[in-house]
Amino acid sequence: MPLHDPVPAPEAPLAAAYRITHATEYRYGAPVALSQQLLHLTPRPLPWQTVREHRLEVEPLPSLRLERWDAFGNPVTQLAFDGPHDSLTVRAETEIEVLPRFAGELPPGQPWEGWRQALVYRGALPPPAELLEAVQFAFPSPFVSLGPAFAAYAAPSFTPGRGLLAAARDLMGRIHAEFEFDPQATSVATPVAEVLARKRGVCQDFAHLMLACLRSLGLPARYVSGYLLTEPPPGSPRLIGADASHAWVSLFCPGLGWVDLDPTNDLIPDSRHITLAWGRDFGDVSPMRGVILGGGAHELEVAVTVLPLV
Repeated sequence: MPLHDPVPAPEAPLAAAYRITHATEYRYGAPVALSQQLLHLTPRPLPWQTVREHRLEVEPLPSLRLERWDAFGNPVTQLAFDGPHDSLTVRAETEIEVLPRFAGELPPGQPWEGWRQALVYRGALPPPAELLEAVQFAFPSPFVSLGPAFAAYAAPSFTPGRGLLAAARDLMGRIHAEFEFDPQATSVATPVAEVLARKRGVCQDFAHLMLACLRSLGLPARYVSGYLLTEPPPGSPRLIGADASHAWVSLFCPGLGWVDLDPTNDLIPDSRHITLAWGRDFGDVSPMRGVILGGGAHELEVAVTVLPLV
């Protein structure tokens, strides 16, 4: 979860390259006898994103290391440790090139009600493959509950006949304007209904909230995790390890495909955003999660650095 409000860097060039370091260290109060971990730390290969180099260092060495793909097509690394250890360090280093996805101003899109109606199951003919792929992201998920309160919040943006993308951009802007970035206000387990009520949180919360609003209107949208090139305050140097993971939303728009929307910064992600993985919510794409036997209390330290390459 980010420790500061991501602020986009100045206008990026048409293509951008970055070196990203994501280091995670667990220090346990007592030896861990057994451990299994699942990592989403390898960026997805995408038409607009090329992984030039990726390296994952783990200490202690795992007894099992398996590289595979999850149900959403994200690359994942599965680790198992069958010997006692009192710490665990995972360091991911990536060099990546990112291109802009869209040229020029995006159109407002077809009326949003028409797309919602197209998703209704009719039972006569099999739906198109792209619809089947999209509709899996229209339902509630562990971190994204649905309900009338979320639909009501979205309603001023989704007026009758308004273009789907225009309405979604308006919703994104309202979340950015009306919610305060506050790293102390929430935790990973904070319900999205509480975020709506308190109007504060971090990028993960704002992404979950926007998903809850869109899905409560019957529109499929997915959670995207990744990184964002940020700038330090004026006069301050860029600090190694001071960046953070980021999260945003992707909405399927007929005729355009999946369009990313960043409610934390009120912008459509471009070459400053690096995509790691996507799923229904944070739980599907957590950078690192697992189960341990033993360990007692533990301390966690995470350091992320995003450096532009000249």
